Amino acid sequence: MTVYVGVDPGLRSGAVAAIDHNGEVITYCDIPQIDDRIDVVVFRHIVQDAIRGQDFLICVEHVGVMPGQGISSSGRFMRAYGSIETVCRMISKDVMSVRPQVWKKALGVTSDKNTSLALARELFPEAVLDLKKHHGKAEALLIAEYARRHA
Repeated sequence: MTVYVGVDPGLRSGAVAAIDHNGEVITYCDIPQIDDRIDVVVFRHIVQDAIRGQDFLICVEHVGVMPGQGISSSGRFMRAYGSIETVCRMISKDVMSVRPQVWKKALGVTSDKNTSLALARELFPEAVLDLKKHHGKAEALLIAEYARRHA
């Protein structure tokens, strides 16, 4: 059995999710943080608990800074992204990286977060994604699904 881990990077809205080879949800949660930093120890434990000695693939959304974002917030975001990517690469040397435009096109969603929420609710009805703020969890689940379909 292969476990597919999807990571939607971010400091305040980042999330991680894992699904099995049948697309069943193993876990999904916000990426833990301490103040303005990723809690790398807890994040590592979440990923390792999800894979539990199984074959696995980690897929991280490849993102950059947004135009118009301030220097300070860009710096915090990229520090968070680097922490997330480092933890993932410490767990596995083979980490799949996918641009948002690629996975979203492949799954038929747009940049509108509501489309990601709608598809995630359809594919993963057991996941609690009732609020708009759950878009990070929805996208982490969809990134894991993208990895499952394209590994």
